[in-house]
Amino acid sequence: MKGSSRNLSLMTDLYELTMMNGYHALGTSERTAVFDVFFRHAGQISYAVAAGLEQVAEYIQNLHFDDDDIEYLGREAGLTEDFLRTLKDFKFTGDIYSVPEGTIVFPNEPILVVRAPLSQAQLIEPAILNIINHQTLIATKASKVKMSAGRAAVSEFGLRRAQGPDAGIYGARASVIGGCSGTSNVLSGRLFDIPIKGTMAHSWIMSFDSELEAFRKFAEIYPDNTLLLVDTYDTLRSGVPNAIKVFDELKARGKKPIGIRLDSGDLAYLSKKARKMLDDAGHNDAIIFASCDLDEFVISSLNEQGARIDAYGVGTRLITSENMPSLGGVYKLSELTENGVRVPKIKISDTQEKITNPGFKTLYRVYDGDGMAFADLIALNDEKIDTTKPLKLTHPTMRWKSTILENYTVRKLLEPVFEKGKLVRKMPKLSEIAEYNRKEKGTFWDEYLRNVNPEIFKVDLSDDLYELKSKLIAEHTGGNRK
Repeated sequence: MKGSSRNLSLMTDLYELTMMNGYHALGTSERTAVFDVFFRHAGQISYAVAAGLEQVAEYIQNLHFDDDDIEYLGREAGLTEDFLRTLKDFKFTGDIYSVPEGTIVFPNEPILVVRAPLSQAQLIEPAILNIINHQTLIATKASKVKMSAGRAAVSEFGLRRAQGPDAGIYGARASVIGGCSGTSNVLSGRLFDIPIKGTMAHSWIMSFDSELEAFRKFAEIYPDNTLLLVDTYDTLRSGVPNAIKVFDELKARGKKPIGIRLDSGDLAYLSKKARKMLDDAGHNDAIIFASCDLDEFVISSLNEQGARIDAYGVGTRLITSENMPSLGGVYKLSELTENGVRVPKIKISDTQEKITNPGFKTLYRVYDGDGMAFADLIALNDEKIDTTKPLKLTHPTMRWKSTILENYTVRKLLEPVFEKGKLVRKMPKLSEIAEYNRKEKGTFWDEYLRNVNPEIFKVDLSDDLYELKSKLIAEHTGGNRK
């Protein structure tokens, strides 16, 4: 976690160490390898919000093996003494490129690229995927929830349902990248400078002899932060009327109540009735805050029913990404230096989307003349785009589908993070990442980011990359693919 010196160097899979040991035995550990991190289209994940880079950087900077780590590996992992001795001075010396956190990314695009000695690149695969997969998944879920909520604020309320402490801590961080404006998680608030949010529990109200007394005592202690939970006994017959009494008393003291919270029942119906009751009592500026098993689909339904809800607290279904439980990000070898020669590598599959893109690559985003995202272009790293010339974009597999742009701009999305083992990118504040993501979304037409039946965003392969990929497929299959 931020500010921690926790050593995660053993957060790897055993077979990574087994392969490192093997490379050492063969004298091939120092070959330069290129690995791509990307995700494939899966279920409802047609786009993702990249997140987790700051924690990847912290992990890389702290990579080392203590004496007790090496002793443990010698005892349990079946590794040679000669290889274990090399771990005493282990450090990362390679390069890492990544899209900025908060960037909208699409299936099969390289969102992080590692170029490092083969053994180093092999070791860090599990940790990088663990960090990127989780935070990107939660940031994406938060983005979908916020898209449904529209102008209503969304707070992340999922700590008690998160799948472990780290999932709660970093899930809160990721949710802010995706669009949440606060969290109930106090530790995340402190670590990442996130506004912390909260109201009261039903147990507060139940600990008093009456609901009205509970409300009055809360308002007495927190006169400038009175948001009352009104569904403990009966929302419309008890909760809202008692809240109005307390709001009247607060106003008489010159204080302004914040509003009420609904946490159960028919939220659309209750919010409309409560809104009318509050307005009729002169509390037009009191907000209605809603929680209760919310996600992007429930919120969309509430909007369709005309619910009068000003802010949401979203917990379980956000922090666990309940209906899309994994991103499916992978880490694939795309180039290996052999005898001083860079050799592109490809994985071939009978499933089209599992055929990887070879070579050391970069990623460009193409904007039309109005500044709206039009397509992404995956290209070989040394390819440049001459924006003074028309740009032809072609479907990555159906090459007969193409379009030509004359008025356009491009942005290179993959930027250096580490060069020769040294961190070269300053990590922005979380608030800056969230603002960047908000602006990013503004460059996409709604149909690409909508939650139901989104339009597929164009992701093209450059002609050189397509030809390289086709050549390698032909070489490995004899030109005969069924």
